Amino acid sequence: MSNVNDNFFDGHYKDIWKTIIPGVLTEKEVDFMLPYFNLKEGSKVLDLMCGYGRHAIALAKKGIEVTAVDNLAEYISEIKNAVEKENLAVKAIRSGVLAFSTDEKFDLAICMGNSINFFDASDTERLLKNVSSFLKPGGRLLINSWSIAEIAIRSFKEKSENEIGDLKFQTEAQFLFHPARIESESTTTDKNGKTEIKKGIDYIFSINEMETMLSKAGFSLKEVYSIPGRKKFTIGEPRAYLVAEKNP
Repeated sequence: MSNVNDNFFDGHYKDIWKTIIPGVLTEKEVDFMLPYFNLKEGSKVLDLMCGYGRHAIALAKKGIEVTAVDNLAEYISEIKNAVEKENLAVKAIRSGVLAFSTDEKFDLAICMGNSINFFDASDTERLLKNVSSFLKPGGRLLINSWSIAEIAIRSFKEKSENEIGDLKFQTEAQFLFHPARIESESTTTDKNGKTEIKKGIDYIFSINEMETMLSKAGFSLKEVYSIPGRKKFTIGEPRAYLVAEKNP
């Protein structure tokens, strides 16, 4: 079954996304991952919904072997071009994450940039079970979200508007229930007045609900941070990082 979010990044937002996430944040996230998860040269990481490969490429530059998965052909092509130029150990695979399968076993799986919230509860549980099967015994999972209930309820806005380069980006959103979710319609207008309209859904789960889904998939939730490895999550923080470990 198709997901409305599958096509959200195939227009202007593909490039807008790069301006939203500062490079320094990616650096700090990777600097956290290396010692926290004991990643060494030759360690294997699975980067799910990798986008343009900001983590995959940064990790590969540290000697980590990365498999990067995304459904958008343009992102995968961009990653392949980048890693070929620098001879980096990244396998870039175009696939929806629910359909992705591999016989490889990984030390760590990452699901960053709020992408876990693109799926309803049923698909999230399915995804987590798949991820568990891809990990080595004791393998770990890192999830980054800013749409968990403890954040989304406080930060929700019905309307927002930004100018990003030559683009005007407007969003109208509704917070709905059964299931809890934020449905949005975003309109991007270029300098010539041409508009592009995209619809998206972020499904909203509390940390407790996430812990339950992780448990069903064979994980134990170990910690939730607002600043990876440095500050535990508290109400009012703008993002959360959930660290889980595959059960024996």
